[in-house]
Amino acid sequence: MKPVLRALAAFTLMLLAFGAAAAPPPSRAVWTWERDSYAMLESPAAAEAAFDFLRSKRVDTIYMYADAFEGRNLVADQPQRYRTFIAQAHARGFRVYALLGSAYLHTERYILPGQRKEAAAMLKRVLDYNAGAAAEARFDGANLDIEPHLLDEWNDTNRENLLRDFLDVSAAWMAMKKESGQTLAIGPAMPFWFDGIPVAWHGRTRPASEHFADLYDYVALMDYRDHADGRDGIIAHAAKEMAYAEEIGKQVVIGLELTPNELKKVTFHHRHEADLEREMAATEEAYGKSRAFAGFALHHYRGYREWAEKQRRK
Repeated sequence: MKPVLRALAAFTLMLLAFGAAAAPPPSRAVWTWERDSYAMLESPAAAEAAFDFLRSKRVDTIYMYADAFEGRNLVADQPQRYRTFIAQAHARGFRVYALLGSAYLHTERYILPGQRKEAAAMLKRVLDYNAGAAAEARFDGANLDIEPHLLDEWNDTNRENLLRDFLDVSAAWMAMKKESGQTLAIGPAMPFWFDGIPVAWHGRTRPASEHFADLYDYVALMDYRDHADGRDGIIAHAAKEMAYAEEIGKQVVIGLELTPNELKKVTFHHRHEADLEREMAATEEAYGKSRAFAGFALHHYRGYREWAEKQRRK
């Protein structure tokens, strides 16, 4: 090889190596529910322990609960606790999303026409909080974990009506964001199987998953399987959502479960942390080059810590 060509080839390889080394790892988020979120807000020690644990697991985004719990609503009544926590999290390199939705509040009912007032108030508190907070203390986004399939009314006959209700309230939430002038990213936690339910809404019949992707800034896909490959794996179940998000310029966060479940295939709880890392790597290999791929979300903080601690003791 001529010296000039040899030098050019070496320079090209160096650039490729530099690019590969510079590529950031995919984002990792963790859902953090009521009790743990309130503990972090009220105890500096609990907050520091969370920061240390999450950093050790390469988590960079915290979905922090931001609504009422056990008769209190800290985001409305003691916003300074959120300001302190979020500013500290930002200083440590974390992003913080407001987690809205709660088994405690039965927020699955917020999609129903009779509870639209409560649904609007839930998001308005976060928008009002952000409007009154300094830039370093604002939520970076919101994750809406509203699951209509938990309703007693959910069945094969009524599910399309309930999903239309969910789409209506989703459109109202996104209109609230637009009217506020804020830029925080808002997205739902959505089961992967929504892509198999056609819904007629606003004159168009499409998979429910596509309607939601159109409305929101991103989707956190509850892609709860304990393996990446195969017809019933993480990669296959995300395929339609990833393809559609790529088409319309949206993003998908792939959610994985770590807590116990009677159906083993939906959770990594019975597997080892090395298994989780391997299956995440396989999923990244499949989707990492897509502009729609926005990393992973792990469910949930307390379960993750208990699972990790149990494995450490073995």
